[in-house]
Amino acid sequence: MKIGIISDTHGLLRPEVLAALEGCEAILHAGDIGGDAILAGLRRIAPVHAVRGNCDGSWARALPWTEHRELGGLGFYLIHDLAELDLDPSAAGVSVVVSGHSHQPKIAWQGGVLYLNPGSAGPRRFTLPIALARLELGPGGLEPEIVTLG
Repeated sequence: MKIGIISDTHGLLRPEVLAALEGCEAILHAGDIGGDAILAGLRRIAPVHAVRGNCDGSWARALPWTEHRELGGLGFYLIHDLAELDLDPSAAGVSVVVSGHSHQPKIAWQGGVLYLNPGSAGPRRFTLPIALARLELGPGGLEPEIVTLG
């Protein structure tokens, strides 16, 4: 299974993002989406699971702040700001924690749990890259990849 992971679009859905997510079977958005049009655009590629970010306004009231989701037989936990993590992922059966907020792409393993921040796919902030992530779930386990778009 191939999962696209994106965050901090802030209302901008770049054509390069859509191209990089083509072929994904699911897309996870870790907040600061910037409007329902972003989610609608992503849904043209695959089912989308999204959480609300600190910059998402009243339009996003129906979105949860966190979400525990199973994909490919593994537990995923979505949260916008990792500093607000409110559970012990291992104890909760979570294999992957997906976050955003910092705009800094990062792949880290801690206690058998993958912590994945895809960076920001929206407007450039400072000198940080425009990025997203893809995650392959295969017989060899989890294979995360940061995709830098600019």
